[in-house]
Amino acid sequence: MTRIRQPTLFIPHGGGPCFFMDDPAGNWRGMATYLRSIGASLPAKPTAILVVSGHWETRGFAFTGAITPPLIYDYGGFPAHTYELRYDAPGDPALAGRAADLIRTAGLTAAVDPTRGFDHGVFIPMKVAFPAADIPVVEMSVDRDLDPALHAAAGRALAPLRDEGVLIIGSGMSFHNMRGYGDPRFTAPSEAFDQWLTAAVEAEPAARAKALASWAEAPAGRLSHPREEHLLPLMVAAGSSDQPGTQTYSERVLQTAISGYRFN
Repeated sequence: MTRIRQPTLFIPHGGGPCFFMDDPAGNWRGMATYLRSIGASLPAKPTAILVVSGHWETRGFAFTGAITPPLIYDYGGFPAHTYELRYDAPGDPALAGRAADLIRTAGLTAAVDPTRGFDHGVFIPMKVAFPAADIPVVEMSVDRDLDPALHAAAGRALAPLRDEGVLIIGSGMSFHNMRGYGDPRFTAPSEAFDQWLTAAVEAEPAARAKALASWAEAPAGRLSHPREEHLLPLMVAAGSSDQPGTQTYSERVLQTAISGYRFN
């Protein structure tokens, strides 16, 4: 089988199980449309998908190694049916092992967790983007030290997977301040950070790396991310590409600016 080089993506995964609830105001409609468009935007069907989730933090990096990963309903206070959602994509223990080996070869710490399931940073957006659940999925953690340069280095180490047909996806949110959603006082600051982030992503790789490593110094950086676990998946996606990125999704959601990015 011919394997075609895949891009890497940074996608917003929304709020909890938002895409599978009543949404009369249409808050999540545009984001869902974007996620559904991902498959058709790819050069070929991926051989597997590696998803970096901001909802799994470990010492070093970790990868799900289960053949049939369970789901982790790591959200609270939502309708009962959202705890019965299914996403039965197979795991890929061989990919998990290969990814961990690539990380270790780069001098970083990595492990395979044989029992860990998919948290909602994985199964919720994947259920929208790839509803057939017929592509193997491996979840990757973020390192609990939250070092942006470390995550970019992990992305560089994982870059060879792209030539093996693996789609690398960073799953997080470009703005993630829970106090800010729905508050008009956060609209202007979120837009200032979003403009800065998009300019950083679209810069040449060396300049991009320098800018993203110092994201907290950006306009409204810390206001947009009081804690950066939802931004770090972007560092992995960016690190795995030697080309400028592009903004592929931009929308004001709950009065805050949200973006998605692609790296070829």
